[in-house]
Amino acid sequence: MTTSTRAALKKDVPVTRQSARPASVALTGRGGIVVIFVLGLFGALAGSVLPLGPVPGILFVAGCVTATLMTRREDQLTLVVTPPLVFLTVTVIARFLAALGDPHVLQSALAGVLLALASGAPWLFLGTLLTVGIGLTRGLPAAVQDLRDRLAAGNPPVRAPKPRQAPDEQLDQDPVRWDV
Repeated sequence: MTTSTRAALKKDVPVTRQSARPASVALTGRGGIVVIFVLGLFGALAGSVLPLGPVPGILFVAGCVTATLMTRREDQLTLVVTPPLVFLTVTVIARFLAALGDPHVLQSALAGVLLALASGAPWLFLGTLLTVGIGLTRGLPAAVQDLRDRLAAGNPPVRAPKPRQAPDEQLDQDPVRWDV
């Protein structure tokens, strides 16, 4: 028995046990998007330089699954809708960087983007499907319901900050207003 447990028993204080597990990592929705972007970009860049076969797609899917598992429950809606946009962005960046040495950069990059999107469609579909599936078990329905409730109440989820107004005595002391 530890010293703190004995002291708690003497004072009739309930003992709370500390968990031996480390605190779990909880990313925001933006953090999850960054995880998908980084893993997808790494795979796409490696795949545009070396013939790696399915490795770029596997890295994208791994990024989707990892991000969905690590993202907070409240931010699942933000994360679930982004894999197609991230996939497009990653593909465009990787193909334009790969086409920089070509004499016809734009033509080569556009052809590369179209071919990469066509060949990567199954990986995009799998990543999006897994993201939605895992999101459904991790709080996506609650996030959708919260959004519906806020929109029905007239409180949009994103609010513009109210401008600060200076007190009257501050206006007399400093005639220049910097918060306009």
